[in-house]
Amino acid sequence: MKVVLIVLDSVGIGESPDAADYGDAGSATLPHIAGAAGGLALPVLQSLGLGNIPPLLPNGLPIEGCPAVARPLASYGAMQEVSEGKDTITGHWEICGLEIVPGFHDFPKHYPSFPRELTDAFEKETGRPVIGNKAASGVAIIEELGEEHLRTGAWIAYTSADSVLQLAAHNDVIPLDELYRGCEIARRLCDPLKVGRVIARPFKGEPGAFERTEDRRDYAYAPEEPLINERLFKAGIPVYAVGKIEDIVAHRGITESIHSGSTAESQKVVEQFLRKEGDGFIFANFIDFDMLYGHRRDPAGYAAALRQTDAWLGRFLPTLAEDDILILTADHGNDPTYKGTDHTREFVPLLVYRPNQQGACLGIRHGFHDIAQSLSTLFNLPPIPRGKTFLED
Repeated sequence: MKVVLIVLDSVGIGESPDAADYGDAGSATLPHIAGAAGGLALPVLQSLGLGNIPPLLPNGLPIEGCPAVARPLASYGAMQEVSEGKDTITGHWEICGLEIVPGFHDFPKHYPSFPRELTDAFEKETGRPVIGNKAASGVAIIEELGEEHLRTGAWIAYTSADSVLQLAAHNDVIPLDELYRGCEIARRLCDPLKVGRVIARPFKGEPGAFERTEDRRDYAYAPEEPLINERLFKAGIPVYAVGKIEDIVAHRGITESIHSGSTAESQKVVEQFLRKEGDGFIFANFIDFDMLYGHRRDPAGYAAALRQTDAWLGRFLPTLAEDDILILTADHGNDPTYKGTDHTREFVPLLVYRPNQQGACLGIRHGFHDIAQSLSTLFNLPPIPRGKTFLED
């Protein structure tokens, strides 16, 4: 048996009950994208039961073009995040069995975002000054400060609404290996503050035509208890990580990893790992939804990416063996029709598919960690400290 867990990065399905606390009241990633697209045809996801999920939500909006079906092929439900935050690490770690309360440290959005002690220590260790030092969109801050960076060799450091310190650098000014070393230094300096991630953001090109590359790396705060992938790994279950998963889980509890930089590449890697002999857990993140279209507020691009993944699923599902299981979910929302450029606090979809098995309604799950508890059950591991398995349903 192989269990394939795919996180559709940022594909939320409607505002959480506490969305207003995060400034996200009224956000609804999938329904709003479908509305902006004049209808969103996702025949495979629809057949699995995606359109059956919105009626379960307290303020659920229909996904135009993707209505409910009478006999969904997958079990379907929605999950409400219980951790504090709406960032990648928080969402993925809760999926992996943790509950982050209190949440990670967020830097202020205004200049200077980072404390003087942090930037002084970082500049001293790296030998380069810092510019930026504020909350910004990654593409916008490169356009704003790229020429100064080329001229001075300074780090472009910025944050966002998430618990994150990001370092942008042109490949011709700061080579990748130096950028990665800089991020390792920043990671160590950020640990006492409990910052969720340090992210390397390399870019290339000339002023007016800068372009971020796919050599991004995430440096996560170390988990304070074992994630589900670590528990599986220690039990002898092969764990295969796809996309940025290895960074998110701090490179712990992984048998083999392929760090792919795009959704299309990650899809090929998932196929590759599925062909391996024996049992295993395949843990993948499909990044394009969030990275290319959510943060850049591009609903048309987001819709096209959803259609591409739907078509891929149509080819992928027939390759699953009789006892394999596919779990589709998300880590947070990122409504491209909403204000700002940040993640949105939303319910996330839950689709659980096993070939030739009728789907059932899984309802609303209180906590993403129900996935980790279900994985423990599937692989005959002892129960984890939190979460309720959905296999009984």
